[in-house]
Amino acid sequence: MAKGNVMDMAVGIIIGAAFTAIVTSLVGDLINPIISLFMGGIDFAGQYTLLGEGEFASIAAAEEAGAAVFDLGRFIMAIINFLIIAFVVFMLVKAVNKTKKAEEPAPAGPTQEELFADILAALKK
Repeated sequence: MAKGNVMDMAVGIIIGAAFTAIVTSLVGDLINPIISLFMGGIDFAGQYTLLGEGEFASIAAAEEAGAAVFDLGRFIMAIINFLIIAFVVFMLVKAVNKTKKAEEPAPAGPTQEELFADILAALKK
């Protein structure tokens, strides 16, 4: 029994990692350009605030120099990633619960005919 659960968990982790990569690409390659379009062509992923002195051409240059950076773009991307993954997990759990309810057999009890026969037998006494 435990062996099957471990395998299920391993498969879930592998699929989860692959799904995370897909969502990251979706946000970075499709959603951010759309947001950038609505923001007037500003590269949303590259939005950052330097917390200190100095001027750098990009966030990569600032990070390479060891400057403290408040990276709003990456943070927003992480929030979008989380919301997409949370929504998909919610829908998955909802579907699994729905199928589990459908698979549960109805409790076995006496049929209507058996109940009537019992009542009839009780009345004859």
